[in-house]
Amino acid sequence: MTSPFKHPISHALTSFNGTVSEPELNVEHKAGATVHQFPPALWKSKPGKVKSPLDLAIEGSRDFFFREQLPKGYWWAELESNVTITAEYIMLLHFLGLVDHERQRKMSNYLLSKQTEEGFWTIYYGGPGDLSTTIEAYFALKLAGYPADHPALEKARAFILSKGGVIKSRVFTKIFLALFGEFDWLGVPSMPVELNLLPNWAYINIYEFSSWARATIIPLSIVMFKRPVHKLPPAQRVQELFVRPPRAIDYTFTKEEGIFTWKNFFIGLDHMLKLYERSPIRPFRKRAMTRAEEWVLEHQEESGDWGGIQPAMLNAVLALSVLGYDNDHPAVAQGLKALEHFCIETDEQLVLQSCVSPVWDTALALKALVDAAVPPDHPSLVKGAQWLLEREVRRPGDWKIKSPDLEPGGWAFEFLNDWYPDVDDSGFVMIALKGIEVKDRKAMNAAVKRGIDWCLGMQSKNGGWGAFDKDNTRHILNKIPFADLEALIDPPTADLTGRMLELMGTFGYPKTYPAAQRALEFLKKNQEPEGPWWGRWGVNYLYGTWSVLCGLAAIGEDMEQPYVKKAVNWIKSRQNIDGGWGETCESYHDPALAGMGESTASQTGWALLGLMAAGEAHSSTVVRGIQYLISTQKQDGTWDETQYTGTGFPKYFMIKYHIYRNCFPLMALGTYRTLTCGAE
Repeated sequence: MTSPFKHPISHALTSFNGTVSEPELNVEHKAGATVHQFPPALWKSKPGKVKSPLDLAIEGSRDFFFREQLPKGYWWAELESNVTITAEYIMLLHFLGLVDHERQRKMSNYLLSKQTEEGFWTIYYGGPGDLSTTIEAYFALKLAGYPADHPALEKARAFILSKGGVIKSRVFTKIFLALFGEFDWLGVPSMPVELNLLPNWAYINIYEFSSWARATIIPLSIVMFKRPVHKLPPAQRVQELFVRPPRAIDYTFTKEEGIFTWKNFFIGLDHMLKLYERSPIRPFRKRAMTRAEEWVLEHQEESGDWGGIQPAMLNAVLALSVLGYDNDHPAVAQGLKALEHFCIETDEQLVLQSCVSPVWDTALALKALVDAAVPPDHPSLVKGAQWLLEREVRRPGDWKIKSPDLEPGGWAFEFLNDWYPDVDDSGFVMIALKGIEVKDRKAMNAAVKRGIDWCLGMQSKNGGWGAFDKDNTRHILNKIPFADLEALIDPPTADLTGRMLELMGTFGYPKTYPAAQRALEFLKKNQEPEGPWWGRWGVNYLYGTWSVLCGLAAIGEDMEQPYVKKAVNWIKSRQNIDGGWGETCESYHDPALAGMGESTASQTGWALLGLMAAGEAHSSTVVRGIQYLISTQKQDGTWDETQYTGTGFPKYFMIKYHIYRNCFPLMALGTYRTLTCGAE
């Protein structure tokens, strides 16, 4: 099979990293801020006159996307997360005995480049030091040959010990240390392999976990049953990361206050499961191991990966290895090759991405170009649309368990991930495709119909949508000791529900359509008291509120209703003095920070799109936001953005999509021109 990874990702990144060089503009200084002012007469170009700053900004961004389109028609930019992804890759290769010293040197360089001056590592740019992330980076560097007295490790160790050491780290960090005998398996929460035998109707079964948790837990249950230990030489060990030698009590879990809580119940259950796991009598063990092994092999994609995400891929390879599969076995070899395809490599650094996002990136780029009034028959649009159509998912996935009568359709996030299409990618792909004049319009209409039917069939009982599964709402699962990332379920959220309303409205569904009515009720129930909506897949309230407002406008909601105006006024109240918007990742920890942070191009784009959907295109708030985007654009048509504005797991795993800082500003600028000046 021809690899879909033919074109190196480095091509799609070159223009994202240029130097700052702003266009010549009139500048006014206010209260220490730089505010760029444009004469109102220049907002719209006149025949025979010099093009306006707005037109020039749109053209510059549009041309950037034309340049970045890859030969096969898609766009693909880096998906940046934190260093644990690469650190764990080093650990996996050591566990398998597959160390390539040159690649390891480059990965070590990458890890060191991300260490802060204080000595720790963070989970997003400018964030606080993260204990588990720092432990994993430290351990990976020791495996790579760095001594404990190296200055970088000395600083990291001081931070780690000040935060309580290994005992206070997250579950996954402890698992990786246990694989090398640096932490006792006794201190890892139980995840018995027999869980794989529980029937689908049981209150707790593997299909009540989120897709990403399921694809990680099943192979991990094999590893955790086998409890392998790859012994290390003294120089690579990390016992110095314990504040004191661990005692038996250190391997227990801290209970909550109160006579009875679900967390305390599951801690007690974990104690009983550990007794069961030590029992020589486990009548269902062999059958459960066979079921888990079969599931792992069945869910491997043709491209070699599992679930399209690093945790599932890495743990599947680990599981097959501990089951006795050799490194050159086709399933293991393909899995390792898939991990390589997720890597970005330069002369001096190598980083493993947690995931790749070509379908998402391509849909975003197409939508931005359409909003910028690129003709619907333009070769760039047609080629990109055709590439997306070829990525349609046409086979059943895990979603079939709860929707057995639903026909396959929709799109996934990655090049190939037929087991896990998602409603967010599917919705945005179809919105982007609308109106593009592909050669086989009939085939596109059929694909869109299948996609819409699939998306509507994934609506949960409460009226909202999750990403990969419907009715994945057993919140109790986030109370088990294994769930320290609070991410074992995929419940319906406002941002995805807003996207589904936008999809329905875009394709002519009325507000009275039953699915739309249920969605509207869900959104009203989940609106925050001050007016915004929480964002599950983007940071944070700005993302959620943008998605909802666009959905409400598309489905034909009265945008003058009090609850809508409340959301609009909230966005307006969060505009920064420079005209832009920003929101820190810390708003997931502290809602008082909702909509607050340094202005970013992507979050400004969201705020503007939400306001314009609500009829605010001519407001002074929107004008100032447009001015901010134009004034901060670089000469190559792009924007700079250091902040992370995407999420994997809110609070715990943040993402920086390198395409966001360019596609959302272009959408906002193009939409503004259309609404205020007419398409050029």
